[in-house]
Amino acid sequence: MTIRSMLLEAHSRAQTEAVAAYIGKSEARLNELIGLFLYDEYRVVQRAAWPLRLVAEKYPRLVEPHLEAMVRRMDDAGIPVSVKRNVVGILQYVEVPERLHGPVMDVCFRLLEDVEETVAVRAFSMTVLANLAVTYPEIKNEIVLLIEDQLREGATPGFVSRAKKTLQALSKPGNKVK
Repeated sequence: MTIRSMLLEAHSRAQTEAVAAYIGKSEARLNELIGLFLYDEYRVVQRAAWPLRLVAEKYPRLVEPHLEAMVRRMDDAGIPVSVKRNVVGILQYVEVPERLHGPVMDVCFRLLEDVEETVAVRAFSMTVLANLAVTYPEIKNEIVLLIEDQLREGATPGFVSRAKKTLQALSKPGNKVK
């Protein structure tokens, strides 16, 4: 059975976990999943995103060679929200290479300031930006202003919760959001 056929077989947490377990630490299987995630049809791309995130959480170094392609994918028009949610979710768990700091900050600032974006995507973007602010303290004020603006506009409980954690981490030098 191929990873693609596994993804199309069912869309459930159990199937997602089965795909992630099948990939495990295998670079070859991860490469196959990355190919599906980056280049296949909409439904396959959408379904490949979640197991990719699960693999990245468990084996962050395994996905590092693919981060640049994933970050570039974020600029594609019409990108499914599941792709955005899972790529930014992955960026929370991995050490973002220095060469990608600028593009990642650009993507995350855009996503965070877009009030039409889903709460999960904006919350994950907050975390990624706050973690990069450890290296680039000059971005802290911009992050704080964006968060405070959105809190004033009225935010969901999920956004408020992540905002509190992020603002707390930003107030202490060298703290990352967990």
